Amino acid sequence: MKRLSWLVPTIYILFLMLPIYWLVSMSFKTTNEILGSFTLVPQEFTLENYKKIFTDSTWYMGYINSLIYVSLNTVISVAFALPAAYAFSRYRFLGDKHLFFWLLTNRMAPAAVFALPFFQLYSAIGLFDTHLAVALAHTLFNIPLAVWILEGFMSGVPKQLDETAYVDGYSFPKFFMKIFIPTIAAGIGVAAFFCFMFSWVELLLGKTLTAVAAKPIAATMTRTASTSGYELGLLAAAGALTIIPGAIVIYFVRNYIAKGFALGRV
Repeated sequence: MKRLSWLVPTIYILFLMLPIYWLVSMSFKTTNEILGSFTLVPQEFTLENYKKIFTDSTWYMGYINSLIYVSLNTVISVAFALPAAYAFSRYRFLGDKHLFFWLLTNRMAPAAVFALPFFQLYSAIGLFDTHLAVALAHTLFNIPLAVWILEGFMSGVPKQLDETAYVDGYSFPKFFMKIFIPTIAAGIGVAAFFCFMFSWVELLLGKTLTAVAAKPIAATMTRTASTSGYELGLLAAAGALTIIPGAIVIYFVRNYIAKGFALGRV
């Protein structure tokens, strides 16, 4: 029975890791080998796919562009969500529950609905093909999500903390920055994680609102067709590299995510 208790999770984890292994394995193969034979390990081990990514500006700038607008979006989303979530958690006002639900409905809408309006708007005001354009477009989805997550964490903090701080002579900005934000650091970590991941993997808006200067890696990966077909090894290498930022973020906020699950807000 004890052997079964660790055998089943191990098999399940190996099953989940299989696509990642296959992707990494393909990244060290040539396209001819991928198409020509079924092999568990590369028969013609090559680093050319990674070499092209790190030497071709079309590829590595895609990663840089993605990191810029994803980081920008995460900062903007969390910064605007903090005061909004505090208001929902601490005050009761006319239509507060309806407004809270309306925010979540924005998160439920598909990105395709907003692609054309954003494209027209940004083209008109000169924001098209900029990092800010994609970052602001993603806030439409990430701010409601961040507000929902943060409101749950803030509601778990007793209101007596606010009252005690005011009695001790703290102004609201000082209390909010020095006392309240450190108290909900776990919630901020969880909200930042989900904002980062949504913006990192989102393709449609990133591709629609950029052309050359701010083109993300996801858009670059859809344009790898040549006269001989798709460069599968190159695509696999690019895909393997896109996993790294998410894995790094998960490593740093893993404890916060666990706390979010415990509080029922994730």
